[in-house]
Amino acid sequence: MSQLDIRDLRVTVAGNEILKGLNLTIEQGKVHALMGPNGSGKSTLAYTLMGHPNYEVTGGEVWFKGQNILELEPDQRSHLGIFLAFQYPVAIPGVSVANFLRTALNSHRKAKNPEDKGMPIPEFRTLMKEKMDLLKMDHSFAGRYLNDGFSGGEKKRAEILQMAALDPEFAVLDETDSGLDIDALRNVAEGVQALRGPNFGALVITHYQRLLNYINPDVVHVMFDGRIVETGGPELALKLEAQGYDWVREAHQLVTSGQ
Repeated sequence: MSQLDIRDLRVTVAGNEILKGLNLTIEQGKVHALMGPNGSGKSTLAYTLMGHPNYEVTGGEVWFKGQNILELEPDQRSHLGIFLAFQYPVAIPGVSVANFLRTALNSHRKAKNPEDKGMPIPEFRTLMKEKMDLLKMDHSFAGRYLNDGFSGGEKKRAEILQMAALDPEFAVLDETDSGLDIDALRNVAEGVQALRGPNFGALVITHYQRLLNYINPDVVHVMFDGRIVETGGPELALKLEAQGYDWVREAHQLVTSGQ
């Protein structure tokens, strides 16, 4: 059973230190929620894990499957089994959802076996139908251009479909609930729930308890000023919903200064 182990992670953006010695361990098979006010460093953590070049790691390590992933390129991290669902997915006009996913899948296959010729089209079609049925998505969705003209909910469901097809061992969902109405939120959350199992671990980054009403995390963390300052069960998210973050700030004498 693998786990993602973040050790004393320090990250600077545009000369400002955002993550300030963050420690966090997420086990495969568990869903961890990460909450915190704006500017606490949540999205910085997500982009750092996937290797965004604007985020400079100045200290610490992130271990996954026996490797410090900070030494790997973004595509290598993906091939290792890590996935990031973006807060703001990018539209790619002219590239269908199906073609995008088949290219991504073939990249993963080739990383494991350089002689691999790619997934045969009939096998890919079967896989797509299986995953879209699992997520209760109309099959016509696969023929649309990726995120081009998509609603906010459709963009987030496309991210979940990518996650289902790539079948990662660990996923980071960066504010997947951002900009969604209640029906779209429920659809996306049900998709994530459908993928849960002993071989899937996730870090769900969110501001609000409402997403966690549907995704039922095993562990909830609170982030302030680039560090994890509180950890508990689902009841911690309910407390934050009822009382806000002032009690956390007062308990730890904290101010927010990150992004």
